[in-house]
Amino acid sequence: MITDPGILKHLMQQGSLLPKEEMLEVAKKKGSLFIGIPKETSFQERRVALVPEAVSLLVANGHQVKVESKCGEGASFTDRDYSEAGAEICHSPEDIFKCDIIFKVAPPSEDEVEMMSGNQTLISALQISIQPREILQKLSAKKVTAIAWDYIRDDSGAFPVVRTMGEIAGTTSILLAGDLLSCFNQGKGMMLGGVAGVQPTEVVVIGAGTVGEYATRAALGLGASVKVFDNSLSKLRRLQNNIGNRVYTSVIQPKVLAKALMRADVVIGALRASLGKTPCVVTEEMVEHMKEGSVIVDVSIDQGGCFETSRVTSHDKPTFTEHGVVHYCVPNIPSRVSRTASFALSNIFAPILMDMGDKGGAKELIQRDLGFRSGVYMYKGVLTSEVLGKVFDLKYKDIELLLMGMK
Repeated sequence: MITDPGILKHLMQQGSLLPKEEMLEVAKKKGSLFIGIPKETSFQERRVALVPEAVSLLVANGHQVKVESKCGEGASFTDRDYSEAGAEICHSPEDIFKCDIIFKVAPPSEDEVEMMSGNQTLISALQISIQPREILQKLSAKKVTAIAWDYIRDDSGAFPVVRTMGEIAGTTSILLAGDLLSCFNQGKGMMLGGVAGVQPTEVVVIGAGTVGEYATRAALGLGASVKVFDNSLSKLRRLQNNIGNRVYTSVIQPKVLAKALMRADVVIGALRASLGKTPCVVTEEMVEHMKEGSVIVDVSIDQGGCFETSRVTSHDKPTFTEHGVVHYCVPNIPSRVSRTASFALSNIFAPILMDMGDKGGAKELIQRDLGFRSGVYMYKGVLTSEVLGKVFDLKYKDIELLLMGMK
């Protein structure tokens, strides 16, 4: 036995130089997602769920993306753009609807649900007014997990998709009104805004939510005189604080609103109802007393509209004239600027899909992310939305209790 301290020290130094087993950090297992992007078939829907740049990011991180041929055509994206981004181009929708995750803009049609193989994840908008009971039952029979992207919440508790589409709709509504005021669109030949020495355009915005706020921002930026009406004082106060400018605001009182409408050149209808139909706050008599050639853009038309004279129009024939007032009543205004709207959607969902892959899949993200979970209205074929359950008289279960029971 060696007891000499010098010799022991020398042997320890020699031992430290010997090769040792390398200790590597064990990374968490990532899930490879299999995503399908179908071509939108709903009327005048031109947006696409993911742009080529987002597809490239997902493919670079080991995920597989299939896109239906010409799915990005409405937003000016070609099949070549997607192919160069690493997506597989499919000419048959059946191939897309066999993917594990189906990501689209509009709710699925009955034919699209029929093509689904089952036990998949569907991410799309949820539009209760056009979501038939039969489709929900078929999704349930196929054990589909369905997520409404307009009900997903972010870290602050807000609905990012609803807010972003509202920003686009509000800004675009002012641009549309400006175009309709020009003489080349049978308008009065006015510029929306103001220049030195000329009275500025009078704009009335009804609704102080996201759409109303961004319509107000756009109108003020062009130099128009703006008045905002809403029944919520807190929304009016928040709008003024967000804009950082003192704008005329008022609660909706019929006489005050009627007086403002008589002077208005442009009126933006931006009221929203949390459920059901938008309240109709502008009567036909009020419209009759508006200036001839003035413009109404009813952004609320997809919930019934807030003008008594409103009726749904299309992008092909977007306007009609009633009592000398031009009405623009096209639902889904963001689809008119589909490329911008598609990039906005991708900016929201590319990080969500990346996070989904990191956590191992959609089911794991639902369990771990409360904001993403709030968008779930069907989990493995079980309806979890109380609203849909009551509207269509279907059985439903609370998602929290359902997840607890599956642990």
